[in-house]
Amino acid sequence: MPAGGRPTVRSRRLGAALKRYRQAAKLDQLEAAEVLGVDPARVSRIESGLVTARILEIRVLLTAYGVDDPEVRDKLEDLAKRSKHRGWWLEHAAHLRPDYLDHISLEDDATYIRVWAQALVPGLLQTPAYAEAVITASPSYVAPERVGQMVKVRAARQAKIEEGGAAYTAIIWEPVVIHPLVRAEIHREQLEQILEVGQRKNVTVQVLPLSAGTLAGEISAFASFSFDEAAMVEAVTLENLRGTSILEAPEDLAAYTLAFDQLRSVALTPDASAQLIRRALQRSKDDAS
Repeated sequence: MPAGGRPTVRSRRLGAALKRYRQAAKLDQLEAAEVLGVDPARVSRIESGLVTARILEIRVLLTAYGVDDPEVRDKLEDLAKRSKHRGWWLEHAAHLRPDYLDHISLEDDATYIRVWAQALVPGLLQTPAYAEAVITASPSYVAPERVGQMVKVRAARQAKIEEGGAAYTAIIWEPVVIHPLVRAEIHREQLEQILEVGQRKNVTVQVLPLSAGTLAGEISAFASFSFDEAAMVEAVTLENLRGTSILEAPEDLAAYTLAFDQLRSVALTPDASAQLIRRALQRSKDDAS
């Protein structure tokens, strides 16, 4: 079984990949089961992510599917190994929604993370005070004793970009920068944090200006993830009142890849974005003096 006794993002990604290669080879699940010498139900459970394929099963299936590329084979074997790995976030499983744990798993695996932030500063850039203010104000009630735990988890997620484990690009709508939704001192600290993190080599922060028109209102906030050296989007997450939705269908990934490219094409350059953030920070300081 995948770690935690439920389908995980990793086991689902592995199963979906094996399904794609099986279909490309024009084999059905019964034929794949015959190759393995197992009941067809096992192939179904592997492809749905309910169980993780053994390394030997992966090798046999990929050979039957005509997949000889060593990089592909190594990638899927590694995914199988990691699907059973107990990530640090599972220590907090009792306090977090399963869909949020899936989002963290995607972050942990990603080599490229791209975020469009329409209303709030992205989680990987949030200060503890900003995170606490946002969590406390959430329309979904969070018990006071859980707030601190969730702030710690959000801070732990930031290690991914702090350690250079992924290339991170955030596009933030201008109102998020110039109109504080939290106390002014928390907002100023948050702007300083964005400027500091934005100087890292693996981090790019851009501001989408109000002059971009209706585009910001047409594209809701999302995050996209890539898992290889190539920057091809392989998963997208959307936040809503009921939790986090994960999109993995090719047509969805293509749509959000195009959307991010559209946002980036009209966003300010990183340098111009930093200048805008500095001006907003200075105005806030001036107002406080």
